[in-house]
Amino acid sequence: MAFIMSWNGSGGTDGAGGAAGRLARFRRELYLSLGARRDALSGLCDALACRPERVLMLAELSPEPECRRGHGGVYDALNSGDVVIGRLRRALDAVPLPQWDDGRIRLACDVSNWLRPDAETSPERLFCRTYARGKGNAQLIPGWPYSFAAVLEPGRTSWALPLDAVRLGPEDDATEVTAAQLRDVVARLAAAGHWREGDPDVIVVLDAG
Repeated sequence: MAFIMSWNGSGGTDGAGGAAGRLARFRRELYLSLGARRDALSGLCDALACRPERVLMLAELSPEPECRRGHGGVYDALNSGDVVIGRLRRALDAVPLPQWDDGRIRLACDVSNWLRPDAETSPERLFCRTYARGKGNAQLIPGWPYSFAAVLEPGRTSWALPLDAVRLGPEDDATEVTAAQLRDVVARLAAAGHWREGDPDVIVVLDAG
């Protein structure tokens, strides 16, 4: 989300007006992908994307001018709101992809953990391996592991365009979930017109295991 909001369209040929139009179309699709508590959730997305500092708790978003909700409304939106995931995924698929010189699309897929050590009543927590400073300081902390798929940019940059996230459950096989996720992402990119028959193969970068 933060990448999309800040993208300046430097790879396009239609200038700032075209970039602004693409941003407006994405924001409309993002808004329409929200169900109950749509206005409050949309304001939360704007506040999260525009806040310059790291967000440590949800109540910190309430004072942001883009939010326009008190902290009670923020928690109510997240507790009672919903998201049409399929429409949100299609909105992300329609965003222009980073341009590589050879015309290839490069995807990366890895697992990132949302640690929830104190949320004892949260369902389907798993023991997530985390690495502290120093050799051999791995720890297992309860939390939710998510498999993320993203499009990589060329050059030395930490920017990436996230396309998909799937939470791994206790009964899931991480390899099977990742394979199915990548097949779905590539099929959606083809359906959005980013890849056609005869184009260079998509490169997928995976961690060992």
